Amino acid sequence: MTARPHRTAWTPDAIRPHLKGALAFPITPFAEDGTVDLDAVYDNSAFLADSGISAIVAPSGTGEIFALTPDEANAVVRRTVEAAGDKPVIAAAGFGPRLGADLARAAEESGAAAIMIVPPYYGKPDPAALIDYYADIASVTSLGIIPYARDAALFTPVMVEKLVEAVPNVVAFKDGRGDVRLFQQIREYVSERLGPERLVWLAGTGDDLVGPYFAAGAEGFTSSLACFWPEASAELFRLASTGDYAGLSLYHARVVRPFYALRQRRPGFEVSVMKAAMEILGHKAGPARSPLANPGEEDRAELARLLEELEVPTAAQRASSKVLA
Repeated sequence: MTARPHRTAWTPDAIRPHLKGALAFPITPFAEDGTVDLDAVYDNSAFLADSGISAIVAPSGTGEIFALTPDEANAVVRRTVEAAGDKPVIAAAGFGPRLGADLARAAEESGAAAIMIVPPYYGKPDPAALIDYYADIASVTSLGIIPYARDAALFTPVMVEKLVEAVPNVVAFKDGRGDVRLFQQIREYVSERLGPERLVWLAGTGDDLVGPYFAAGAEGFTSSLACFWPEASAELFRLASTGDYAGLSLYHARVVRPFYALRQRRPGFEVSVMKAAMEILGHKAGPARSPLANPGEEDRAELARLLEELEVPTAAQRASSKVLA
């Protein structure tokens, strides 16, 4: 599998339009011996690149970045970029300032389009030092920066304003805390002071909260449903971005809610259910790494019935339609 042609350089301004859409959060496939299956990374990324999603984030939380070594994470970025062609790849980096900087530097060298900085690990951040953390990582790359607010990365409106002033290549703000009120307050505060176009506002808690976040001003969202069904993610974005909240509610009830009911059964299912769905549909995925739980036989059987009922395309069907096209 040879790399598809892709643009060699991305600027912060160039990535902005691609953030206003559904951003795929693909899983990281593992081979039988537990290693990262880089050929499967390519295959899974290739069908996402041919879909209606606007960008690919790799490796993401759904991609188990927290369970990967730096070498594995860098390899996933390289292989995803090779498969994505002109579809932008956003690489995740973080955990600590030096490790985050190493990951960001390697991602830019591999052709990534932007860096999504995940929260620092373990320590409870001082607010001013948290901004330093993002600035340290951003200083090694010319790419656009997307801070991911969740866990230890707790932002106030004033902190986001200070972050943008300290790190000029911040292009978006992704909220993963599920606090829509705070998200709206941050967006309104920063937009009033720095301009409504300064940041792209991203919902980052899952496909099931697209409606509330878009009602509060989100312009794009990160989607794990896109792992195996990017068409559904694109439809969620279409409904939300056009303000069709009645249609969005119906689509959520029929398509999104059943998957999220499965995801919420046990810790780790938010990743491993996505991987199980991939395998049932004929894609390569493998189990989630510890400490995440993996679905049992009854869970997988229920998931298989759901996929069949909703007529989610299988890997074979995707390959067949691509050949016919």
